[in-house]
Amino acid sequence: MQWFTISNLENTDTPALVLYKERIQQNIDRGISLVKDTERLRPHVKTNKIREVCTMMMNAGIRKFKCATIAEAEMLGMAGAEDVLLAYQPVGPKANRLLNLQLNYPDTQYSCLIDNIDAAGNLSALFSDAGAKISVFVDLNTGMNRTGIRPDEAEDLLNSLDALASLYVAGVHAYDGHLTEPDVALRNEQCETAFSAVNAFVEYFEHKMGRPATVVAGGSGTFPMHLKRNVECSPGTFVFWDWGYSQQYPDEPFEFAALVLTRVISVVSDTLITTDLGYKSVASENPLPRVHFLNAPQAKPLSHSEEHLSLQVPDSSCFKIGDVLYGVPVHICPTVALYEQAVVVENHQVKDAWKVIARDRVIKY
Repeated sequence: MQWFTISNLENTDTPALVLYKERIQQNIDRGISLVKDTERLRPHVKTNKIREVCTMMMNAGIRKFKCATIAEAEMLGMAGAEDVLLAYQPVGPKANRLLNLQLNYPDTQYSCLIDNIDAAGNLSALFSDAGAKISVFVDLNTGMNRTGIRPDEAEDLLNSLDALASLYVAGVHAYDGHLTEPDVALRNEQCETAFSAVNAFVEYFEHKMGRPATVVAGGSGTFPMHLKRNVECSPGTFVFWDWGYSQQYPDEPFEFAALVLTRVISVVSDTLITTDLGYKSVASENPLPRVHFLNAPQAKPLSHSEEHLSLQVPDSSCFKIGDVLYGVPVHICPTVALYEQAVVVENHQVKDAWKVIARDRVIKY
């Protein structure tokens, strides 16, 4: 029996998100083995969005986490995480929601990113009015050009932040998700170049503040390159892995731990079949193919719509209506967010279902 085969699918409707618990644990253990010290590991939970998966990481000794949404931050508070970095600059109602989280989950130390003094001033005033204080990280743009301030412009921001009494500037955040080169040597070279500017700012930070800076750096693609530095590494996709990362980062030791299941619903012609895996059920921001089937590797996606995925196959007589296909998404993170719950498999059997609780934008706060 192949590792992904499930023997009791008669009551599992498709499309479905399936988690292989033993493989999740294996990926967690391998991540810890690479870093060696869990104090230097701050996984991003935007991939899994599931409280039980976060609990598995906590049970393995991980106590620090990173997240992208207030709902993910709340999920971590519900799970009892000790240290949560919201890797986002909170503006508008998000700032109020972050304050509510800190007040309602006092055992969790929350922090967030800042790259703008006006946003920082608003956040400081909000927390000051509540008699509270929040830790912040200066968000540096090292080339991804999504958020953050350029390192050579960050000194003035730091000086201004230091004057805001309700903010504690804990350190620096530098995400280099734009470095996706499959060649390890080249990716490492690019990582070194991008991080040189971070080093210069950290030196200024430590001289200015008179204390060490906590540096959070890297994602699933670069955290092995950051292991030689005194930083906290923040991979996210490593817990589930996906087809895209397996091709981009073949040097990393993680294995597929989350799949999508689909059934054949129509045999259209001698070389064409259709499944129920529409683009409401697998991340569709990438061009076709958006999923690769482990038990039908020659199946080639031809067209994709809301509730259908049509596949070209060498011989459709090899398939019958109701056959189950096991697919590896090209991008697992947004795929997870398409499902209200995930089917949990152990020893080739469906054993449980876990709610994807942080797929919603709001849980309570």
